This record gives sequence, C-alpha cells and structure tokens, in this order.
Amino acid sequence: MAEEEGNVTAENLGGNGEDTGPQVGMLSQYVKDLSIENPNAPDSFGWEGQPNIDVQVNIQVNAVSDEVHEVVMSLAVKGESEGNGVQFNVELEYSTLFGIRNVPEEQAHPFLFGEAPRLIFPFARRVIADSVRDAGYPPLVLEPIDFNQLYMQQREQAEAMAEQQPAGEA
Repeated sequence: MAEEEGNVTAENLGGNGEDTGPQVGMLSQYVKDLSIENPNAPDSFGWEGQPNIDVQVNIQVNAVSDEVHEVVMSLAVKGESEGNGVQFNVELEYSTLFGIRNVPEEQAHPFLFGEAPRLIFPFARRVIADSVRDAGYPPLVLEPIDFNQLYMQQREQAEAMAEQQPAGEA
C-alpha cells in the first residue's frame, strides 16, 4: 500500500520523533472590525432599481509568532443608487489565525496571501450578506474572488516594476 502525502513517516521525523514535516492549520476566525451604515434610511428602502455595488478588498498578514500568522481580509462594500445616493456601506475586517510550521518562506508567502484568503472569503462573505440584510436590504452575496490569481498578478506587477527601476534606486 502506498503511503499518502502528509503522513508522518520516517523521512520527516527528526530525533526523538520530532515532526519536521510541513503543517498548516486554521486556528481561529473572528470579526476584528465591522461597520455598517444605512445613511439614507428610511427613504432608501423605496428607491427603484438595483444599487451599483462597489467592492474593495485588501489582504494584510501579521506575524503573531514564528508559527502563527494573522490574515486580515478587509472588505469595503458600498451600494449606491444613481441619482439618489448611498443605500448602504459595509466595512469589515475579518481575521483568521493560521498556524504554519516547517514551511519555507517561498511557500508560506503564497499561502498567506493567496490560499488563506480563498479559505476565509466564504466566512467574510456571509458576514457581509447578514449585515446588508440586517440593514433592511436583501442579502448581498458577493461573487467568488480568485485570490490565487490576484496574488500571481500582483507578484508579476511587482517584478516588472523592479526590473524597470534603475539600479541603485531604492
């Protein structure tokens, strides 16, 4: 029987059975900050048509310790009716603690900025949907975001900018 990848084997055990294999795990999730504004209520409940939805996303990673990182997903969602104004404005910082052990930096960075946001986005999306619903509007279900693709695009842009910068400038 072939051994599955990720199992503890003699190859990834150190002295005295120390586990040296790569490990990643979600430790905790929480709402770090949540703000919802409903500035034109109750008038906005009678406005005709669908609001234009603007979504802004930002990912920040903070090292809590050598093996624990906080991934903070900031989402700003604004629903605005043309000619009438803002219906709702939601700002959310949704955080997750990830334990990472025995993962090289060149693999940890793409995980923390690409894969980790992909894993936590459904939870943040639910908070946004519930907040918009609680403000008196139909729940807003955000479209999925390909965080891994965004990560790759940002890395390519950063590399292109670094190549264009003359030597000696920092």
